[in-house]
Amino acid sequence: MAAKDKPIKEKRNIRIIGERNICLHLSNLDHRERIIRIGKSLSSPIRLQILDMLKTTPRSLQEIASILKIPLSSAALHIKTLEEAQLIVTETQPGIRGSMRVCICSMQSFHLETFDADIDSENKTISLEMPIGNYSNCDIHPTCGLADENGAIEAYDTIQSFYTPARTHAQLIWFSKGYVEYRFPNIYNPLLTLGEISFSMEICSEAPGFLENWPSDITVSINEVEVGTFHSPGDFGTRRGKLTPPVWPNGNTQYGFLKTFSVRERGSYLDGKPENPLIGLSDLELERYPYISLKIAVKEDARNIGGINIFGEKYGDYPQGIVMNLSYL
Repeated sequence: MAAKDKPIKEKRNIRIIGERNICLHLSNLDHRERIIRIGKSLSSPIRLQILDMLKTTPRSLQEIASILKIPLSSAALHIKTLEEAQLIVTETQPGIRGSMRVCICSMQSFHLETFDADIDSENKTISLEMPIGNYSNCDIHPTCGLADENGAIEAYDTIQSFYTPARTHAQLIWFSKGYVEYRFPNIYNPLLTLGEISFSMEICSEAPGFLENWPSDITVSINEVEVGTFHSPGDFGTRRGKLTPPVWPNGNTQYGFLKTFSVRERGSYLDGKPENPLIGLSDLELERYPYISLKIAVKEDARNIGGINIFGEKYGDYPQGIVMNLSYL
């Protein structure tokens, strides 16, 4: 076949103008009609097939009918139902012979939230505990290391050890400066009035062995917003931690302080005492991401760069990892 006789491919460009990630709330009356429409649209096996074929490739109405071997009129009705649920978008575009309707799936994910079942009915607080080894990112500097209830994980003072799969079992983490970042699942409920978000953890400074007079400035950020700095007076080891396992030797860090960093509508707090009155809950943009970031750091420009120890539930004095609380009014 000569080049000039080859069939001309129709150009398929379509703008994605719908919601890529749909999140609806069962208790929001304004969402009910949309939920019903989506439920109706997903109740048909044929419409599920249409969504599947349109998830990456735009197709014309005629192509959809041909692939599914259904009448064009039936394909048009299915497309209309999916459009009404705002799961696909269509545009009229020029074709080889006149115009054609081109469709594509505009939805990437659909999430139906029923929040209230997880909230304590008495104090309206949601709590999540994160094991200290489940950090999602880090940038640390020696001296550094990790330990579980059986002793050290990998080698001391090697940054590589912070990337070993065994880190998830850590019950004690230490480093001289840098940070670890945790990402908690975002269970924030925008339909209720949030009064406070807080994080509690057992921490202290990090000295060679231990030194009770070894100050360190430990800064905590939530969603990249600095909420407070704990001025740790030292690294404590004159007695054994109440939970520290026997395998951990005397002469090393044993326990720390249980500290709580929180943000309310106006202001951040450390153990309930005001830290920064210029920031509030709105600055954290909790609705923006599917996670809530917590960063624990000893900054490069800190006045006292004395490192940090972070204790898990099996070391130190307090049987917990890092606990996030969301308290509603």
